[in-house]
Amino acid sequence: MNRIVKIVLAVVGVVAAIMWYQLPSRDVPVAEAAQSGPMNIMFTLTYALLAVAVLASLFFTLKNLFANPKSLKKSLLVIGAFLAVVLLSYLISSGSDVSIEEMANRGVATTESTIKNIGTGLNLFFLLVVIAIGSMAWGGLRKMTNK
Repeated sequence: MNRIVKIVLAVVGVVAAIMWYQLPSRDVPVAEAAQSGPMNIMFTLTYALLAVAVLASLFFTLKNLFANPKSLKKSLLVIGAFLAVVLLSYLISSGSDVSIEEMANRGVATTESTIKNIGTGLNLFFLLVVIAIGSMAWGGLRKMTNK
């Protein structure tokens, strides 16, 4: 299996190198360069490699997760806590942070639910930053007090 993976990676590397040298020069307009065959092949290779990496990561993560019930329980607790933070972020988002009319005057068509979703994302980011800083501080304090 390891030998097959090495051969496939060598073939992908050779194809990518060939496509690299066939890419359009800098003089070609961007719209035309984006539609070139070698560019499309490079994007396809990138997407294929990304898909393989994501699927392999998911497979081995789930395999290891279900092999140990203790880690599965801990993972489910962490996912539940994250969903609770998302729910809290949604609940504290008002949806009226920005004037819809003012956004329409600037040419941005938006609704109250869109503003609420953006507020939820911002609140979630800030809450997760506070949680991360708090957990790092807590870990540091525990190390300092245990010595």
